[in-house]
Amino acid sequence: MRWNWQQDDWPNFRFDSEAIAPLEGRFLRQGGVVIGSVQHLAEEDRAVLTVEIISAEALKTSEIEGEILDRESLQSSIRRQFGLVTDHRRVSPAEQGIAELMVDLYRSYDARLSDAQLFRWHDLLTWGRRDIKDIGQYRTHPEPMQIVSGPVHAPKVHFEAPPSSQVPDQMAAFCEWFNDTGPGGVRPMSALARAGIAHLYFESIHPFEDGNGRIGRAISEKALAQGLGQPSLTALSVMIEQRKKDYYKALEFAHRENEVTKWLMWFAATVLEAQQLTQRWIDFLIAKTKLFDSLRGKINARQEKALLRMMREGPDGFKGGLSAGKYTSITGAPPATARRDLAELVALGALTRTGERRGTRYWLMIISA
Repeated sequence: MRWNWQQDDWPNFRFDSEAIAPLEGRFLRQGGVVIGSVQHLAEEDRAVLTVEIISAEALKTSEIEGEILDRESLQSSIRRQFGLVTDHRRVSPAEQGIAELMVDLYRSYDARLSDAQLFRWHDLLTWGRRDIKDIGQYRTHPEPMQIVSGPVHAPKVHFEAPPSSQVPDQMAAFCEWFNDTGPGGVRPMSALARAGIAHLYFESIHPFEDGNGRIGRAISEKALAQGLGQPSLTALSVMIEQRKKDYYKALEFAHRENEVTKWLMWFAATVLEAQQLTQRWIDFLIAKTKLFDSLRGKINARQEKALLRMMREGPDGFKGGLSAGKYTSITGAPPATARRDLAELVALGALTRTGERRGTRYWLMIISA
Protein backbone atom coordinates (compact mmCIF):
# COMPACT_ATOMS: atom_id res chain seq x y z
CA MET A 1 0.00 0.00 0.00
CA ARG A 2 1.17 3.53 -0.78
CA TRP A 3 0.45 5.84 2.15
CA ASN A 4 -0.79 9.41 1.71
CA TRP A 5 2.71 10.95 1.97
CA GLN A 6 3.96 8.63 -0.79
CA GLN A 7 1.36 9.79 -3.31
CA ASP A 8 1.94 12.37 -6.02
CA ASP A 9 -0.59 14.86 -4.63
CA TRP A 10 0.93 14.99 -1.11
CA PRO A 11 0.38 17.26 0.79
CA ASN A 12 -2.34 18.86 -1.33
CA PHE A 13 -5.33 17.76 0.73
CA ARG A 14 -8.69 17.97 -1.03
CA PHE A 15 -12.17 18.09 0.47
CA ASP A 16 -15.76 19.02 -0.33
CA SER A 17 -16.01 22.56 1.02
CA GLU A 18 -19.78 22.66 0.46
CA ALA A 19 -20.27 19.60 2.68
CA ILE A 20 -18.32 21.09 5.57
CA ALA A 21 -19.57 24.69 5.21
CA PRO A 22 -22.69 24.23 7.43
CA LEU A 23 -20.51 22.74 10.17
CA GLU A 24 -18.09 25.66 9.91
CA GLY A 25 -21.04 28.00 10.43
CA ARG A 26 -22.19 26.07 13.50
CA PHE A 27 -18.65 26.15 14.90
CA LEU A 28 -18.48 29.94 14.67
CA ARG A 29 -21.97 30.39 16.13
CA GLN A 30 -21.41 27.99 19.02
CA GLY A 31 -17.98 29.49 19.62
CA GLY A 32 -19.55 32.93 19.87
CA VAL A 33 -22.08 31.66 22.41
CA VAL A 34 -19.33 30.08 24.52
CA ILE A 35 -17.21 33.25 24.44
CA GLY A 36 -20.21 35.37 25.41
CA SER A 37 -21.17 33.00 28.21
CA VAL A 38 -17.64 33.01 29.63
CA GLN A 39 -17.62 36.79 29.70
CA HIS A 40 -20.74 36.72 31.89
CA LEU A 41 -19.12 34.46 34.48
CA ALA A 42 -17.71 35.89 37.68
CA GLU A 43 -13.91 36.09 37.71
CA GLU A 44 -13.63 33.17 40.14
CA ASP A 45 -15.90 31.00 37.98
CA ARG A 46 -13.90 31.90 34.86
CA ALA A 47 -10.77 30.66 36.62
CA VAL A 48 -12.57 27.47 37.69
CA LEU A 49 -13.77 26.84 34.12
CA THR A 50 -10.32 27.43 32.63
CA VAL A 51 -8.63 25.07 35.08
CA GLU A 52 -11.35 22.42 34.67
CA ILE A 53 -11.23 22.40 30.87
CA ILE A 54 -7.43 22.50 30.63
CA SER A 55 -6.99 19.76 33.24
CA ALA A 56 -9.67 17.61 31.60
CA GLU A 57 -7.91 18.00 28.25
CA ALA A 58 -4.54 17.13 29.79
CA LEU A 59 -6.04 14.09 31.50
CA LYS A 60 -7.88 12.77 28.45
CA THR A 61 -5.23 13.47 25.81
CA SER A 62 -2.90 11.38 27.99
CA GLU A 63 -5.53 8.69 28.56
CA ILE A 64 -5.99 8.31 24.79
CA GLU A 65 -2.35 7.21 24.70
CA GLY A 66 -2.81 4.81 27.62
CA GLU A 67 -1.24 7.08 30.25
CA ILE A 68 -3.40 7.48 33.36
CA LEU A 69 -2.68 10.65 35.35
CA ASP A 70 -4.11 12.11 38.55
CA ARG A 71 -6.67 14.84 37.92
CA GLU A 72 -6.12 16.67 41.21
CA SER A 73 -2.36 16.77 40.63
CA LEU A 74 -2.95 18.18 37.14
CA GLN A 75 -5.29 20.83 38.52
CA SER A 76 -2.80 21.75 41.24
CA SER A 77 -0.04 22.22 38.66
CA ILE A 78 -2.27 24.24 36.33
CA ARG A 79 -3.53 26.48 39.13
CA ARG A 80 0.05 27.12 40.23
CA GLN A 81 1.06 28.17 36.71
CA PHE A 82 -1.87 30.60 36.55
CA GLY A 83 -0.87 32.06 39.93
CA LEU A 84 -4.00 30.73 41.65
CA VAL A 85 -4.21 29.41 45.20
CA THR A 86 -3.49 25.69 45.37
CA ASP A 87 -1.99 23.02 47.58
CA HIS A 88 1.64 21.97 47.52
CA ARG A 89 1.23 18.33 46.55
CA ARG A 90 3.96 16.46 44.72
CA VAL A 91 3.33 16.26 40.99
CA SER A 92 4.90 13.62 38.75
CA PRO A 93 7.04 14.65 35.75
CA ALA A 94 4.35 13.35 33.36
CA GLU A 95 1.64 15.43 35.07
CA GLN A 96 3.85 18.52 35.27
CA GLY A 97 4.86 18.19 31.63
CA ILE A 98 1.40 17.86 30.08
CA ALA A 99 0.07 20.58 32.41
CA GLU A 100 2.77 23.00 31.26
CA LEU A 101 2.13 22.10 27.63
CA MET A 102 -1.60 22.79 27.93
CA VAL A 103 -1.06 26.10 29.73
CA ASP A 104 1.47 27.16 27.08
CA LEU A 105 -1.06 26.22 24.39
CA TYR A 106 -3.69 28.38 26.11
CA ARG A 107 -1.39 31.37 26.55
CA SER A 108 0.35 31.31 23.17
CA TYR A 109 -2.55 30.21 20.95
CA ASP A 110 -2.02 33.12 18.55
CA ALA A 111 1.75 32.67 18.15
CA ARG A 112 3.15 31.26 14.93
CA LEU A 113 3.89 27.56 14.99
CA SER A 114 7.60 26.77 14.93
CA ASP A 115 10.08 23.96 15.42
CA ALA A 116 11.11 25.64 18.67
CA GLN A 117 7.59 25.47 20.13
CA LEU A 118 7.14 21.87 19.05
CA PHE A 119 10.52 20.91 20.52
CA ARG A 120 9.57 22.57 23.81
CA TRP A 121 6.26 20.69 23.92
CA HIS A 122 8.03 17.41 23.21
CA ASP A 123 10.61 18.14 25.90
CA LEU A 124 7.80 18.75 28.40
CA LEU A 125 6.04 15.50 27.47
CA THR A 126 9.15 13.35 27.71
CA TRP A 127 10.87 15.00 30.68
CA GLY A 128 12.69 12.41 32.78
CA ARG A 129 12.21 9.53 30.35
CA ARG A 130 15.21 7.35 29.54
CA ASP A 131 13.60 5.14 26.92
CA ILE A 132 13.65 7.87 24.26
CA LYS A 133 16.80 8.91 22.42
CA ASP A 134 15.58 12.06 20.69
CA ILE A 135 14.03 14.29 23.35
CA GLY A 136 13.07 17.81 22.31
CA GLN A 137 13.97 17.15 18.69
CA TYR A 138 12.67 15.27 15.68
CA ARG A 139 13.34 11.55 15.44
CA THR A 140 16.58 10.38 13.83
CA HIS A 141 16.38 6.58 14.15
CA PRO A 142 16.90 4.59 10.93
CA GLU A 143 14.12 2.09 11.66
CA PRO A 144 10.70 2.63 10.03
CA MET A 145 8.23 4.65 12.13
CA GLN A 146 5.22 2.37 12.16
CA ILE A 147 1.92 2.28 14.02
CA VAL A 148 1.27 -1.39 14.73
CA SER A 149 -0.96 -3.67 16.76
CA GLY A 150 -1.13 -7.37 17.48
CA PRO A 151 1.52 -9.88 18.57
CA VAL A 152 5.22 -9.05 18.17
CA HIS A 153 5.80 -12.01 15.85
CA ALA A 154 2.95 -11.01 13.50
CA PRO A 155 2.15 -7.30 13.91
CA LYS A 156 -0.47 -5.52 11.85
CA VAL A 157 0.88 -2.29 10.35
CA HIS A 158 -1.80 0.41 10.46
CA PHE A 159 0.46 3.15 9.10
CA GLU A 160 4.08 3.83 8.24
CA ALA A 161 5.31 7.44 8.42
CA PRO A 162 8.05 9.03 6.28
CA PRO A 163 11.62 7.96 7.12
CA SER A 164 13.45 10.07 9.69
CA SER A 165 15.69 11.57 6.99
CA GLN A 166 12.64 13.29 5.46
CA VAL A 167 11.21 14.67 8.70
CA PRO A 168 13.02 18.07 8.86
CA ASP A 169 11.90 19.05 5.35
CA GLN A 170 8.39 17.67 5.89
CA MET A 171 8.03 19.62 9.14
CA ALA A 172 9.36 22.83 7.58
CA ALA A 173 6.62 22.52 4.95
CA PHE A 174 4.03 21.71 7.63
CA CYS A 175 4.85 24.73 9.81
CA GLU A 176 4.83 26.99 6.74
CA TRP A 177 1.42 25.60 5.70
CA PHE A 178 0.01 26.02 9.22
CA ASN A 179 1.11 29.64 9.50
CA ASP A 180 0.10 30.55 5.95
CA THR A 181 -3.43 29.15 6.43
CA GLY A 182 -4.12 30.95 9.72
CA PRO A 183 -6.52 33.92 9.98
CA GLY A 184 -3.72 36.39 9.24
CA GLY A 185 -1.90 34.20 6.74
CA VAL A 186 -1.52 34.51 2.99
CA ARG A 187 -3.90 31.56 2.34
CA PRO A 188 -6.42 31.61 5.22
CA MET A 189 -8.62 28.54 5.63
CA SER A 190 -11.84 27.99 7.54
CA ALA A 191 -11.25 26.92 11.14
CA LEU A 192 -12.59 23.35 11.19
CA ALA A 193 -10.98 22.34 7.90
CA ARG A 194 -7.64 23.82 8.97
CA ALA A 195 -7.71 22.19 12.41
CA GLY A 196 -8.68 18.80 10.99
CA ILE A 197 -6.10 18.87 8.22
CA ALA A 198 -3.43 20.12 10.64
CA HIS A 199 -3.99 17.09 12.86
CA LEU A 200 -3.95 14.61 9.98
CA TYR A 201 -0.95 16.30 8.30
CA PHE A 202 1.10 16.26 11.53
CA GLU A 203 0.14 12.69 12.42
CA SER A 204 1.07 11.56 8.91
CA ILE A 205 4.61 12.92 9.36
CA HIS A 206 4.80 11.52 12.92
CA PRO A 207 7.96 13.54 13.56
CA PHE A 208 8.77 12.47 17.13
CA GLU A 209 9.71 9.16 18.71
CA ASP A 210 6.74 9.50 21.08
CA GLY A 211 4.10 12.09 21.95
CA ASN A 212 2.84 12.66 18.40
CA GLY A 213 -0.83 12.14 19.31
CA ARG A 214 -0.79 14.57 22.22
CA ILE A 215 1.11 17.22 20.27
CA GLY A 216 -1.09 16.69 17.21
CA ARG A 217 -4.25 17.28 19.24
CA ALA A 218 -2.67 20.38 20.77
CA ILE A 219 -2.00 21.71 17.27
CA SER A 220 -5.67 21.16 16.40
CA GLU A 221 -6.74 23.13 19.47
CA LYS A 222 -4.31 25.90 18.54
CA ALA A 223 -5.94 26.10 15.10
CA LEU A 224 -9.45 26.17 16.59
CA ALA A 225 -8.48 28.93 19.03
CA GLN A 226 -6.95 30.99 16.24
CA GLY A 227 -10.14 30.53 14.23
CA LEU A 228 -12.18 32.01 17.09
CA GLY A 229 -9.60 34.60 18.10
CA GLN A 230 -9.68 33.37 21.71
CA PRO A 231 -7.67 30.90 23.83
CA SER A 232 -9.09 27.42 23.40
CA LEU A 233 -11.62 26.15 25.91
CA THR A 234 -12.81 23.41 23.57
CA ALA A 235 -12.97 19.99 25.25
CA LEU A 236 -11.66 18.24 22.12
CA SER A 237 -9.58 15.48 23.72
CA VAL A 238 -12.41 14.75 26.16
CA MET A 239 -14.70 13.99 23.24
CA ILE A 240 -12.04 12.10 21.26
CA GLU A 241 -11.34 9.86 24.26
CA GLN A 242 -15.04 8.95 24.41
CA ARG A 243 -14.87 7.73 20.80
CA LYS A 244 -11.26 6.57 20.68
CA LYS A 245 -11.85 3.53 18.49
CA ASP A 246 -13.65 5.63 15.89
CA TYR A 247 -10.86 8.22 16.09
CA TYR A 248 -8.16 5.70 15.27
CA LYS A 249 -10.26 4.14 12.51
CA ALA A 250 -10.91 7.55 10.94
CA LEU A 251 -7.20 8.41 11.05
CA GLU A 252 -6.19 5.04 9.62
CA PHE A 253 -8.58 5.48 6.70
CA ALA A 254 -7.42 9.08 6.12
CA HIS A 255 -3.76 7.99 5.89
CA ARG A 256 -4.55 6.17 2.64
CA GLU A 257 -5.32 9.13 0.38
CA ASN A 258 -5.32 12.92 0.27
CA GLU A 259 -9.05 13.37 -0.35
CA VAL A 260 -10.03 14.01 3.26
CA THR A 261 -13.73 14.94 3.29
CA LYS A 262 -14.72 11.89 5.34
CA TRP A 263 -12.04 12.62 7.95
CA LEU A 264 -13.01 16.29 8.17
CA MET A 265 -16.70 15.49 8.61
CA TRP A 266 -15.85 13.15 11.51
CA PHE A 267 -13.47 15.65 13.05
CA ALA A 268 -15.89 18.57 12.67
CA ALA A 269 -18.75 16.67 14.32
CA THR A 270 -16.45 15.84 17.25
CA VAL A 271 -15.40 19.48 17.66
CA LEU A 272 -19.03 20.63 17.66
CA GLU A 273 -19.87 18.16 20.43
CA ALA A 274 -16.79 19.33 22.34
CA GLN A 275 -18.10 22.91 22.15
CA GLN A 276 -21.45 21.77 23.51
CA LEU A 277 -19.68 20.07 26.42
CA THR A 278 -17.88 23.32 27.22
CA GLN A 279 -21.23 25.12 27.18
CA ARG A 280 -22.61 22.53 29.61
CA TRP A 281 -19.73 23.33 31.97
CA ILE A 282 -20.55 27.04 31.77
CA ASP A 283 -24.26 26.44 32.37
CA PHE A 284 -23.30 24.20 35.30
CA LEU A 285 -21.16 26.93 36.89
CA ILE A 286 -23.95 29.49 36.51
CA ALA A 287 -26.48 27.08 38.04
CA LYS A 288 -24.03 26.26 40.85
CA THR A 289 -23.75 29.94 41.76
CA LYS A 290 -27.53 30.34 41.74
CA LEU A 291 -27.97 27.25 43.90
CA PHE A 292 -25.54 28.42 46.57
CA ASP A 293 -27.14 31.87 46.55
CA SER A 294 -30.51 30.24 47.27
CA LEU A 295 -29.02 28.07 50.05
CA ARG A 296 -27.10 30.81 51.83
CA GLY A 297 -27.83 30.60 55.58
CA LYS A 298 -29.91 27.43 55.17
CA ILE A 299 -27.26 24.67 55.17
CA ASN A 300 -24.57 23.62 57.61
CA ALA A 301 -20.83 23.19 56.97
CA ARG A 302 -21.18 19.45 56.36
CA GLN A 303 -23.84 19.93 53.73
CA GLU A 304 -21.83 22.64 52.01
CA LYS A 305 -18.73 20.42 51.96
CA ALA A 306 -20.68 17.53 50.42
CA LEU A 307 -22.27 19.72 47.75
CA LEU A 308 -18.90 21.22 46.80
CA ARG A 309 -17.39 17.75 46.55
CA MET A 310 -20.20 16.61 44.26
CA MET A 311 -19.79 19.70 42.11
CA ARG A 312 -16.11 18.98 41.61
CA GLU A 313 -17.24 16.10 39.39
CA GLY A 314 -18.72 18.61 36.96
CA PRO A 315 -22.00 18.44 35.04
CA ASP A 316 -22.19 14.64 35.17
CA GLY A 317 -21.79 14.48 38.96
CA PHE A 318 -20.83 11.33 40.87
CA LYS A 319 -21.03 8.15 38.84
CA GLY A 320 -23.80 6.15 40.48
CA GLY A 321 -24.97 9.07 42.61
CA LEU A 322 -24.24 10.01 46.24
CA SER A 323 -25.04 7.43 48.91
CA ALA A 324 -25.41 8.06 52.64
CA GLY A 325 -22.19 6.11 53.15
CA LYS A 326 -20.31 8.31 50.72
CA TYR A 327 -21.74 11.39 52.45
CA THR A 328 -20.35 10.06 55.75
CA SER A 329 -16.90 9.48 54.22
CA ILE A 330 -16.87 13.04 52.83
CA THR A 331 -18.11 14.83 55.93
CA GLY A 332 -17.35 12.50 58.84
CA ALA A 333 -20.99 12.68 59.95
CA PRO A 334 -22.50 9.68 61.79
CA PRO A 335 -25.02 7.66 59.70
CA ALA A 336 -28.10 9.15 61.42
CA THR A 337 -26.78 12.70 60.92
CA ALA A 338 -25.91 11.92 57.31
CA ARG A 339 -29.46 10.74 56.58
CA ARG A 340 -30.91 13.84 58.24
CA ASP A 341 -28.57 16.18 56.35
CA LEU A 342 -29.42 14.54 53.05
CA ALA A 343 -33.17 14.71 53.72
CA GLU A 344 -32.81 18.45 54.40
CA LEU A 345 -30.92 18.96 51.14
CA VAL A 346 -33.71 17.17 49.27
CA ALA A 347 -36.32 19.36 50.99
CA LEU A 348 -34.34 22.48 50.04
CA GLY A 349 -34.25 21.43 46.38
CA ALA A 350 -30.47 20.97 46.27
CA LEU A 351 -30.65 17.21 45.76
CA THR A 352 -33.10 14.74 44.33
CA ARG A 353 -33.48 11.20 45.68
CA THR A 354 -33.87 7.90 43.83
CA GLY A 355 -34.13 4.30 45.04
CA GLU A 356 -34.88 2.83 48.46
CA ARG A 357 -32.90 1.55 51.44
CA ARG A 358 -29.38 0.49 50.42
CA GLY A 359 -30.14 1.52 46.86
CA THR A 360 -30.95 5.12 47.83
CA ARG A 361 -28.91 7.64 45.87
CA TYR A 362 -28.86 11.43 45.76
CA TRP A 363 -28.23 13.61 42.73
CA LEU A 364 -27.57 17.31 42.24
CA MET A 365 -30.67 19.06 40.98
CA ILE A 366 -28.57 21.36 38.80
CA ILE A 367 -27.22 18.43 36.77
CA SER A 368 -30.30 18.46 34.54
CA ALA A 369 -30.61 22.23 34.49
